[in-house]
This record gives sequence, structure tokens and C-alpha cells, in this order.
Amino acid sequence: MAFNRIAGGLLLAMLIGACTSSPTAPTEEAPAAPPATGETTQQEVTPVATSREDRFWKPPLFVTEEDEAHYYISRLADRRFVDVYGGEEHPRVWYIAAERLGQIGEPAISLLFGLIDSQDPYELMLVLYALQLATQDPRVMAQTGGDYVRLNAVLDESANEENRDIALAWWQRHGWRWE
Repeated sequence: MAFNRIAGGLLLAMLIGACTSSPTAPTEEAPAAPPATGETTQQEVTPVATSREDRFWKPPLFVTEEDEAHYYISRLADRRFVDVYGGEEHPRVWYIAAERLGQIGEPAISLLFGLIDSQDPYELMLVLYALQLATQDPRVMAQTGGDYVRLNAVLDESANEENRDIALAWWQRHGWRWE
């Protein structure tokens, strides 16, 4: 009995300590000047990865995949919500929200099409990429006969208009399932 109280007290102290510690603020560089007229809006610097805590943290009390999809939809336009892999020699950007929405699959599709008219080229690029991934969900592929959003160029803002047309054509053929 005494051991249970001691163990419970230690556990409570550890939880309180973990919940009340304040995270360190990441140091950020000053944002770059906006590109001059005629320049592309693609980022030319290597993005700084988000903190491990931010990458894996999810709001508490997720009950369904739809809850999770709503969270990642809200993070799509956040340029800081990325990770970098491949080492210093070959850094590659991992778009956390888009990749996770693609893994969620079918429950994310209607939410992603809700952002298909985004005026933010970065967000639209990630919406289209996430749609390509989400429409490859086996549940979706079974319903569509293997048809999914096949983008010609992925993760390229200059291809947004063409990719948006591809996604909308797919929605014309199959969108009735999610309306």
C-alpha cells in the first residue's frame, strides 16, 4: 500500500514537472525579403526543420481520423511545419502536414478539396500533393477503380494551375462520393 502511494506520488510529480516546464524558443532567422517582380516564389534556402516536439505533438483527445485531418489541414500553410532529411549533403524537405494527410487518405479528401481554390501558392502546392497521396488510399482506389489524382509535376508551385485542373477533373469523375 505504501509502495503504491510512493509510486503514485512520484508519477504525479513527474507528470506535473513535464507539463509545467516551458519549452525553449527556437531561434529563427529574419525572413528573407520578398522576391522581386518576375522571380519565382520557390524557397531557395534550405528550410529549417520544425522541432521534434512540434512535429510529433497532436492536440489531445483525437477521436477520429477526421479530427486528425482537420488538425493537419490547419497546418498546411505553415511553412515552418516541415522536417529535413537526407543529411547535409542531400537535404530534402518533408512536408509533415501534406504527408500525414496523404496517409490519412479518404477522410482528408473532401477537406483538401475545400482548399482547392487557395490563393496561397505554397498552400495550394501542398493541397495538390496531399490529394495525390490521399487518393491512393486503398479504400479510395477500390471505389474509383484505381483512378487517383496523377499530377504531372509534384511540389512545384509553377505547376499549380495544371495540377489544379487535374485534381478538379478527378473530382468531377469521383467527387460525388464525398458530397
